[in-house]
Amino acid sequence: MPPAGALRLAALVSLFSVSLLLSSDESPLLKPKVLIAIVARNAAHSLPYYLGCIENLQYPKERIAIWAATDHNVDNTTAMLREWLKAAQSRYHYVEWRPMEEPRSYTDEWGPKHWSPSRFNHLMKLRQAALKAARERWADYVLFADSDNLLTNPRVLDLMMAENRTLVAPMMESRSLYSNFWCGITPQVDKHRQYTQNQIIIKAYLLFICMKIFCDIFCCIILFYAILFILPYYDYTVMLLYYIPEINELFFCVSILPNVQMYVCNKEHYGFLPVPLKAHQSVKDEEESFTHTITEALIDHTVKPSQLLFVPPKPRDMMGFDEIFLINLKRRTDRRERMLNTLDILGLEVTVTEAVDGKALNSSKLQALGIEMMPDYKDPYSGRVLTRGEIGCFLSHHATWTEVVERGLQSVLVLEDDVRFEPRFKKRLQTIMEDVEKAQLDWDLIYVGRKRMQVAQPEVSVEGVDNLVVADYSYWTLGYALSQQGAQKLLSAQSFHKMLPVDEFLPIMFNKHPNAAYMTHFEPRDLLAFSVEPLLIYPTHYTGEPGYFSDTETSTIWDDEAVSTDWDRTHDPKTAQQGRIRPIAQNSVTGDTPPPAVRASRDEL
Repeated sequence: MPPAGALRLAALVSLFSVSLLLSSDESPLLKPKVLIAIVARNAAHSLPYYLGCIENLQYPKERIAIWAATDHNVDNTTAMLREWLKAAQSRYHYVEWRPMEEPRSYTDEWGPKHWSPSRFNHLMKLRQAALKAARERWADYVLFADSDNLLTNPRVLDLMMAENRTLVAPMMESRSLYSNFWCGITPQVDKHRQYTQNQIIIKAYLLFICMKIFCDIFCCIILFYAILFILPYYDYTVMLLYYIPEINELFFCVSILPNVQMYVCNKEHYGFLPVPLKAHQSVKDEEESFTHTITEALIDHTVKPSQLLFVPPKPRDMMGFDEIFLINLKRRTDRRERMLNTLDILGLEVTVTEAVDGKALNSSKLQALGIEMMPDYKDPYSGRVLTRGEIGCFLSHHATWTEVVERGLQSVLVLEDDVRFEPRFKKRLQTIMEDVEKAQLDWDLIYVGRKRMQVAQPEVSVEGVDNLVVADYSYWTLGYALSQQGAQKLLSAQSFHKMLPVDEFLPIMFNKHPNAAYMTHFEPRDLLAFSVEPLLIYPTHYTGEPGYFSDTETSTIWDDEAVSTDWDRTHDPKTAQQGRIRPIAQNSVTGDTPPPAVRASRDEL
């Protein structure tokens, strides 16, 4: 028997230990373990941004394992991925690296964008190896995300886990109806893909549902881009990945898991993916496509390259213009930052010119400038008079025209700060301007972005210049090229004492305004105005969309700062998206006319 003193001491120690346990907080539950599978090929252009999104995931890095493989590269994907893995290794729970330096291409491929049978087979093996590695590391989930996917929602892992599905994919956005699933497909999956109206609705309006994808006994119709897969801990007897040669996509084979359904979730925004290219296209084409994906993502989201990689700055130029002006209100720092980031990614050198703020204009300033509204001017839709926001917008463009004349600039590009760019914007605009020069076209102004208002008949194509038409009545001054001669004509109009909105003023100057009474105030009206076709610039937001705001509409009337104005939140045709132009009025041009990003063709798979 131990002595009584020893028993009392042991009891005291036990009580003290219990007291410590009761007084301390319980340890928080650990997050599930996730393995992120990265398979990259010729992805040097996308890896910095893809990996930047991985780094920004709001998920404990000590609960994330990285499995990375790369092969058959003609660029420096291998070196870039190796550099990132070395730098990131200490941050993550586990890192596995599977490089293949040689060969640099497949023997049966037409080019780096061709999905040949041997490429498919090799990718199947890599996917299966990633699944095997995830099970060996006792991961609870495995995330497959292609190396050109931008997971811009940092909570995507938690959000997908919260769906409590064995297999779920976040719905990814692209510049068109293309996404990471097929909404409709015929029973003969090996013969035909079928688009349905449901896919259009889901892409356009992002219904707040988690949508169950059609699945038959062989395979689920979900594309292998970003997929979160929960790992049950039992042996697989066959490979989980299955390839149907007649359809150039990857599918999960679910015949071995008959009770598993596949889901795609679009309750929130999760990220972006580029539209796949054709087999004959090049890595350079893919880089241009991904560049556009980044610029689209930047409209409403933050996308930055990895902090662990050195990304050399992109060479910048002015596309042959003497200057590229970006008009921006000083207080609109968010727009300025987005546009500068976007233009930097496009490789464009710009000069920011401070816009005139309509909110800072008072009656004495207007009087000092000699500004008077054009007699009888009324907004064509609301019927209101000129606003100080519209005066500020006009003065901002007027200041740019003045600088063009004073500095003797022969040609410039003027951009507003709320625009989005079409795919291959830089190359396409450069080509048009080169053709204009070759054709020795006499021009003053070329719209790059606008809202075409004359829709009764087509505009006249310019002979000898592809993708260019003679401009008719148009709204908006989103972006336009301006010559020295054009700037002189605009300044000579002496517009301050008969002012109206700048996008109404320009059609008057090229004699295409439908209101003849307005045109009588200006002589001569000989501005030589053209427009690119199809357009290369569109607004970032239209009336009523989340994020839309108008500094010209949300203002006060020009001669009474006590009377406020605002844009019509239920219906504002002037600032709404371009309506459908009747077939008889469609412009017909020669040259390269890819579908615009805002209304792209459905057949892009």
